[in-house]
Amino acid sequence: MSVKGPIGVFDSGYGGLTVLKEIREKLPEYDFLYLGDNARAPYGSRSFDVIYDYTWQAVQALFERGCSLVILACNTASAKALRNIQRLKLPELHPDKRVLGVIRPSTEELDKHTKTKHVGVLATEGTIRSNSYEIELAKFAPDLVVNQHACPMWVPLIENNQFDTPGGIYFIQNDLLQILSKDPKIDTILLACTHYPILIEQLHKLLPPNVEVLAQGKIVAESLAGYLERHPEMVEKCTQNGTVTYLTTESARIFNEKASALMNDEIVAEHLTLH
Repeated sequence: MSVKGPIGVFDSGYGGLTVLKEIREKLPEYDFLYLGDNARAPYGSRSFDVIYDYTWQAVQALFERGCSLVILACNTASAKALRNIQRLKLPELHPDKRVLGVIRPSTEELDKHTKTKHVGVLATEGTIRSNSYEIELAKFAPDLVVNQHACPMWVPLIENNQFDTPGGIYFIQNDLLQILSKDPKIDTILLACTHYPILIEQLHKLLPPNVEVLAQGKIVAESLAGYLERHPEMVEKCTQNGTVTYLTTESARIFNEKASALMNDEIVAEHLTLH
């Protein structure tokens, strides 16, 4: 008889909490185990090899804690590690477990919303350099014109609660102006970093009214719900008591303070060392 456990949700830091929130609203009956590798964040500027190693360490830690299904709620990890984990690690070491990312469901959703077929992707430097979104969109929506832009200041602004200061607003507005200046026909922008939805109210104020902003939380939640419907064998491996547990590689006190402030909810985590 297979061992049941929670659904694992991994992020390099705090951004994945925005995805977890939407998943829990969509699938409240399931148990979740969130792991943030905050001590080694940000991942955005690190090499493919380093991100692959870090992500695999995190996935293994979640497997060891009973997770048969893990969501990489991190665009950088999804871009630089997911494919190799799925192809090289799981078939040999964990054929009964699954790891899913955020890029494919996000690209599929973009094509449904744009009318002009000109879209923007805002992300970290690592995600942009990986070119993962252009590659995936070329498969599912080859007619889209894709404009990408890295926003290296956004994550530190969010994690240090400086995004609504005059300086923070300046950097955010400057990045928006840069991507819109590349292509005035852009009518849909994907926030391809799970931190960015925290800025959603600001972005609506700063962007033209004809530009739609897509956050990944709801997209990933809908995609996961559909996946579980198609794969009842995975449902059997997931416990359903409506609980959530948090792990962080950073000081639990620091994680609790920042995570609670960002999500406007009390979050209590335990420390975990990855190796």
